[in-house]
Amino acid sequence: MSKPLLRGSEPASLNGSARERDDLPQAGALFSVDSFDHKKFFQMVGLKKKSPEDVKKVFHILDKDKSGFIEEEELGFILKGFSPDARDLSVKETKTLMAAGDKDGDGKIGADVFSSLN
Repeated sequence: MSKPLLRGSEPASLNGSARERDDLPQAGALFSVDSFDHKKFFQMVGLKKKSPEDVKKVFHILDKDKSGFIEEEELGFILKGFSPDARDLSVKETKTLMAAGDKDGDGKIGADVFSSLN
């Protein structure tokens, strides 16, 4: 089981307020299948309020294979990075999120582009 990104197991700079941490499971649950909106989700989990350095830390946690990029396979599990009980993204949602971040069509999202997604 993967560790949630914004829980106590991560560096203090990634921990949200108590309220943000309590809202994480609900944030993933608010999106029924094929309704995931990355901008709304990133706002709900507090990424919009994080410094660029902290957003890059989140990126590196989501980059499971440590390639320096988030590939489509890794994107499908993005919700679980924030709450281990969250669902996987559907294929449609994953492809939509990839299209939002993959500006050059190479099938991967770099840290700088990830930062601009939220």
